[in-house]
Amino acid sequence: MTTELASQMMAIAIEQAGAPSVLKPVKRSVPHPAKGEILIRVKAAGVNRPDVLQRQGHYPPPAGASDLPGLEVAGDVVVVGEGVERYKVGDAVTALLAGGGYAEYVTVHEGNALPLPSGYGYVEAAALPETLFTVWHNVVQRGQLQAGETLLIHGGSSGIGTTAIQLGKALGAKVIITAGSAEKCSACLKIGADVAINYREQDFVEQVKAATNNKGADVILDMVGGDYVDRNYDAAAVEGRIVQIAFLGGAKAKANFAKLMTKRLTHTGSTLRARDVAFKAQIAAELESKVWPLLASRTITPVMDMIYPLKDAWRAHERMEEGNHIGKIVLDVA
Repeated sequence: MTTELASQMMAIAIEQAGAPSVLKPVKRSVPHPAKGEILIRVKAAGVNRPDVLQRQGHYPPPAGASDLPGLEVAGDVVVVGEGVERYKVGDAVTALLAGGGYAEYVTVHEGNALPLPSGYGYVEAAALPETLFTVWHNVVQRGQLQAGETLLIHGGSSGIGTTAIQLGKALGAKVIITAGSAEKCSACLKIGADVAINYREQDFVEQVKAATNNKGADVILDMVGGDYVDRNYDAAAVEGRIVQIAFLGGAKAKANFAKLMTKRLTHTGSTLRARDVAFKAQIAAELESKVWPLLASRTITPVMDMIYPLKDAWRAHERMEEGNHIGKIVLDVA
């Protein structure tokens, strides 16, 4: 089933690796959905750290993915490809992408799209997929967080962090975060964190031990790496699970790996973008079952920072690189 479409669309392309100014509006052909895919008329697109890394030349898109940045969108289904069963033209969806979100149209496999949660508009819904898929996979599936445990989140005021705070609390965990300013720490406490540590002024290892009667954190979600690796081993509880999702502080580190043995720690990590459609569809199904009701009740809700028009994507990247944002940055495509 199809509807009348323009053949060209506006998109934001990466002219060359470099500063935010290399993000340029371009005209591209509207893509066509393959078997099992839907074409979405994008209303809003989320901005994420991997977009910045791609623009800088550090994170190329996986094979077969669009060269345009953008890993999450919300919008309306305007074409359904052969074999699509779940969605029809006119359905409002939000979707996780391997790329291509900074555009007026994008294709995605139907299994990687979800209906808008009840009560959500496009801008809020566009802030959901990348963070929720990432947090669910790493905190719940890999980290195995259980009720009554302690979750330590580095970068608590980021889009990932603000989502992880709320999910951790919804799962019955005690949540400790680190952030780089009093304002960010205060925001995280308002969102639901039990303890907020200003890493510029406090030693997070000492503070985590103090907050847990010297037990340590059962699960640590880390996007820093670098010298945090060894310090995470100190801050972790016996049988603790450390899940690495980025290396903003460097991908190489010196660490005392004897702590892995004596504390029986698990240090794992993952990337999501290059995983196959079926893997992401499995996460989508779990999110719809377990998290979508929490979104509808506003038990979990995206913390919104700034919204920019699509043509000003470069400003959104500047905002992210400045590091002062709290929550999600979104592009208004409509």
